[in-house]
Amino acid sequence: MSRLGNLGARLYRGEVGYDFIGKRKIWYGVSILITITAILGLAVSGLNMGIEFKGGAVFTTDEKPNVSVSQARESAVEASGHEAIVQELGDGNMRIQITEVDTAKANEVKTQLSEDLGIPEAKINADLVGPSWGEQIANKAWTGLGIFMVLVVIYLAIAFEWRMAVAALIALIHDITITVGIYALVGFEVTPGTVIGLLTILGYSLYDTVVVFDSLKEGQKGITKQTRWTYSEVANRSINSTLVRSINTTVVALLPVAGLLFIGGGVLGAGMLNDISLSLFVGLAAGAYSSIFIATPLVADLKEREPQMKALKKRILARRAAAAAKGESVEDERDDRAQEDDGFPEDAAAAGSVVGQRQQPRGHGRTPGKRR
Repeated sequence: MSRLGNLGARLYRGEVGYDFIGKRKIWYGVSILITITAILGLAVSGLNMGIEFKGGAVFTTDEKPNVSVSQARESAVEASGHEAIVQELGDGNMRIQITEVDTAKANEVKTQLSEDLGIPEAKINADLVGPSWGEQIANKAWTGLGIFMVLVVIYLAIAFEWRMAVAALIALIHDITITVGIYALVGFEVTPGTVIGLLTILGYSLYDTVVVFDSLKEGQKGITKQTRWTYSEVANRSINSTLVRSINTTVVALLPVAGLLFIGGGVLGAGMLNDISLSLFVGLAAGAYSSIFIATPLVADLKEREPQMKALKKRILARRAAAAAKGESVEDERDDRAQEDDGFPEDAAAAGSVVGQRQQPRGHGRTPGKRR
């Protein structure tokens, strides 16, 4: 078995672990700092909306121009008075996008481009894009996002509980805010491809969160019938037991997206690939982070406010203090009291730190070979 597989097995059994829940204030602080940075970037720089949202004209040549991409861009800016995006297509032709250009202005720009690029005007195709089309896409995206959020909350509240639904909703908003903020800071153009990417990352983000929540749901069964583990410790075990799985799925998902972003977009200069892949790359990374460092710690915070969980924690701390006063280790005290805690599986509720020996199943003390 590989070293990573060994680590995953030990994390699952509770033999090793990291105290994610105990350090949740650090993760909250990091998330708040990143979110504030994203919001400031959005407020100061704003989003670079594409032609589909602003409206404008797209000029495509049917013949290879006699100028470079930079020269074509200068010509387009001079002819239109607006910023232009110029892309060289695979056959050597060019695609020129200019925002906020109406029909009359588009004809003038086309004539000027024909002279500057050195190709006949008939070899330049002009397509006008109205801002209303992009507005319809944006409205439908917001509607889809709202419906998705409502359905997610309802499903999680039914399948798990309302605290997990609230935590998952906050994690999703956290992921979207960071992704949109990165777009504002980087200055990438927002296109329909960006909207598709944003909607796609919601499913990935929710997947990791539900995996941890499912482990937590199993681990908390019968928790009030024992006095060995607090809810936060159970939640911490749930994160550790699914940690390697979350890392593996995230890395596998990020690798092809990174290929699209850095090779397809950066090397090949494919604009639409940049629009989709950046939102996917940032969203997938943020989703993996939020499921571990935000969603589950939030659930633990909400659950620890319940009277029965407060009472449980008080009993556990009192028992551990008594064990410490007797000079016993916490692990010895747990083993001594293990048989009293019916209904709560030991390997589903280990703390984040190293856990001692597991208790023997009942019945192992019988003499071998004897039957009742």
